[in-house]
Amino acid sequence: MNLFDLAKLEQELEKLEQETAQPKFWEDSKNSNKVLSKIKQLKNKTTNYNKIVTEIDNLLEMTELVKIEADEDIEKEIISNTNNVKKELEKFELTTLLSGKYDNNNAIITIHPGAGGTESQDWAEMLYRMYTRWATKNSYQIKELDYLDGEEAGLKSVTFEIIGENSYGYMKCEKGVHRLVRISPFDSGGRRHTSFASVEVLPEITDDIEIEINPDDLRVDTYRASGAGGQHINKTSSAVRITHIPTNIVVACQSERSQIQNRETALKMLKSKLLDLKEKEQKEKIEDLKGDQKDIAWGSQIRSYVFCPYTMVKDHRTNYEVGNVEAVMNGEIDDFMENYLKSQI
Repeated sequence: MNLFDLAKLEQELEKLEQETAQPKFWEDSKNSNKVLSKIKQLKNKTTNYNKIVTEIDNLLEMTELVKIEADEDIEKEIISNTNNVKKELEKFELTTLLSGKYDNNNAIITIHPGAGGTESQDWAEMLYRMYTRWATKNSYQIKELDYLDGEEAGLKSVTFEIIGENSYGYMKCEKGVHRLVRISPFDSGGRRHTSFASVEVLPEITDDIEIEINPDDLRVDTYRASGAGGQHINKTSSAVRITHIPTNIVVACQSERSQIQNRETALKMLKSKLLDLKEKEQKEKIEDLKGDQKDIAWGSQIRSYVFCPYTMVKDHRTNYEVGNVEAVMNGEIDDFMENYLKSQI
């Protein structure tokens, strides 16, 4: 299956650039922002493709030179450049799989522990650390929106945003229930425990997407933030919790310094959830942006992380597995994402 059609992309790019030249283009700010964002996205794809083609042509020329006259230094350079191009090509191939409606958007992620108290709360925090490490390695920005500490360790819930191009496209691969098997550090008897945590992933709603919210349908509560932020954040009731009464959807934000900013961010989160609900209602099969809403328990997991009696991480959707569980927990999850995206073609 051909996932990349350069001619088609260039035609689409030309059409969009012609649209920006129209006299009334800038009068509709929402449409102009949408068009400019699409232009940027297409230019990035075509530029990266042309760069790879140029590098491959250079390698072919260097190879022809070595055929005529052997040169050890050039041979080493060819090997090094070939490896670099291979990595760039694999990365580019992965971006071609991100063609969903919201794949280019930022991702809003919420992690909830399953039943099991401290053990599952610690597992939820381990997943949060794994995703923040993955995001940092891929040069994404991380913004914590809401955090609730666990009773003894870990967390009761966390909502955070991963900001950057295609972050939702990649992170949508992670939605579902994640299972941990290990010797519990919280069990004095040193017994093996199985824990679960759910990962919810939604795209951030951009200004060009219309989601109508009736202010009368909202209940807004303010409270003192409990997360990091120093004395200021704890002395004022800057944190905001919004309940959408018709759907009973609840969102909260305490990351900003002012109540107004937290309210704006919480409304964005609510719009993402309402879009999710709207998409679900339009589909006969309940397999939406949020993923299948299964119990956070045995038999519903998308991936298992085993620390004992052996080490393995296995994705049950694709059957892809690796033995280095520590590397995975340090953010090495790109191969899992790639295998899942390819399985959806």
